[in-house]
Amino acid sequence: MDRIQYLSKFNLLHSLSKEDLIIMDELTSITTFPKHTFIQTPDTFIDELYFVKEGKVRLYQLNKEGKQFTLDILSEGNIFGEMGNISLGTRGLFIETIEESDICVMGKERFESYLIRRPRFMMNMMKAMSERLSYMSSLAQNLAIGKLHDKIIHVLAELSERFGVLDEGNDYCRIDMLISHQEIAHLVGASREAVSVALKELAEAGMIRTGFRTVAICRSILASMQSNL
Repeated sequence: MDRIQYLSKFNLLHSLSKEDLIIMDELTSITTFPKHTFIQTPDTFIDELYFVKEGKVRLYQLNKEGKQFTLDILSEGNIFGEMGNISLGTRGLFIETIEESDICVMGKERFESYLIRRPRFMMNMMKAMSERLSYMSSLAQNLAIGKLHDKIIHVLAELSERFGVLDEGNDYCRIDMLISHQEIAHLVGASREAVSVALKELAEAGMIRTGFRTVAICRSILASMQSNL
């Protein structure tokens, strides 16, 4: 696919004209990172802005005991990084590819020059930052309280909203990405053993369906959660 057309698929860039996309294309460099490759660690942080062109990346941190806690999973069209006074909350985090990913990078000077000439891009950037802060606030509130089962359902519902696939005639929404019990444990801040027990109980209650590294959540559960927002 033509690179300009591919850039237009970015969530952040949907409202940009073809001229804007051409300029953006000239200002960014693209690197392909293999699966399970670190884009950033707390020790290798660089003041740059990143766009996920293709693939998925995981943002996580470690506690004092070395236990991982996943803060977010970003896919095509999402942004992350730090750029001067613009922060997307990724400083000090581990950022690792879940699958082979194409990442666009824009340096500080090029980015600031682009913002001055393209205020529409700044408006989209502010919207993306607002959405990310809202998501992180909601995630923190839901993971700070409640039982493990509730935390798991909340995290699975968030993943379903972004990666869910509704198969016709099926009462469940399948999360279209491979996810293990350990990865869910990283998302809710619990042990893999406790998460495995909770997932089994949720499946027995008909709230979810599980397979080999696959999870689907009952559509009525999703509808109930959305109505309470």
